[in-house]
Amino acid sequence: MDLDALAQCMGSASCLLTQGFNAMIIGMLLFLVASGLTLIFGVLKVVNFTHGALYMIGAYISFAIYRATDSYALAVVGGAAGVALFGVLLERVFFSRLYKSNFLMQLLMCYGWILVLDDLMLLVFGSEFQSMGMPAAFARPPMMVLGAPIPLFYIFLISISFVIALVVWLLIVKTSFGSKVRAAAVNTEMTAALGINTTLLYVAVFALGAGLAGLAGALAAPVRSLVPGMGFSILIESFIVTVIGGMGSIGGALVAAVLIGLCRSFGSVGLPFFTEILVFLIMALVLILRPNGLFGKAEHA
Repeated sequence: MDLDALAQCMGSASCLLTQGFNAMIIGMLLFLVASGLTLIFGVLKVVNFTHGALYMIGAYISFAIYRATDSYALAVVGGAAGVALFGVLLERVFFSRLYKSNFLMQLLMCYGWILVLDDLMLLVFGSEFQSMGMPAAFARPPMMVLGAPIPLFYIFLISISFVIALVVWLLIVKTSFGSKVRAAAVNTEMTAALGINTTLLYVAVFALGAGLAGLAGALAAPVRSLVPGMGFSILIESFIVTVIGGMGSIGGALVAAVLIGLCRSFGSVGLPFFTEILVFLIMALVLILRPNGLFGKAEHA
């Protein structure tokens, strides 16, 4: 514990800016993963434990495309689209058979897929840590802001993540598709009775949620080491974000992700050995004070 270092950082514009950008990088990537997780749960009522593995696949697909084409834009689009298409297959062939099953069956199926996907990445890419490297467009000297060096890629990553968050929010809140999604989240049977194709809606929601996880993996690939099993840690953190923000709440996922990002970034300065504990303490405190999360709605019998 080094509270003096934290106090010095809080009094330095350079340190505040550096740690703030680090927090936003962590938070926005967490949001992209957690928003897909909470979207799938909100509509399908399935806790998708394979979500971290989908993030891993997105990172590896983008890595392979970038290595073949040297185009980061194509790698990002390919990573997100590839995982979204895989999500369609996963939902239709496997998840759709377990919607009426108990939680244990869903958990076992998800765990089985985690093992399969981890081993598949191990078979294709090997067990060594892989690195995409910084795309040429961003391999430039960092910008100096108030004495703090800010990499150009960090600015891009935070900006594009905010744009994606806005697009997802507009899609859910301002479109007819979003109205159907929100209706299905409240009452699937009534939504189907009104003539809405809930089967197609389920496929679209799962593909969107999976695509967001793949997109997060693709965007993070230049600044993350790629290794089979890398999705486990972000799966745990995305569940924490979902619990804190409220299951089914996209806005709650955004607020919670930024909160966890700030906790990790500034905690690494003053509480480097207690950051993990601090994150779980925040979750425990939220569950005690607001069991449904910061923005979650209580279920009525």
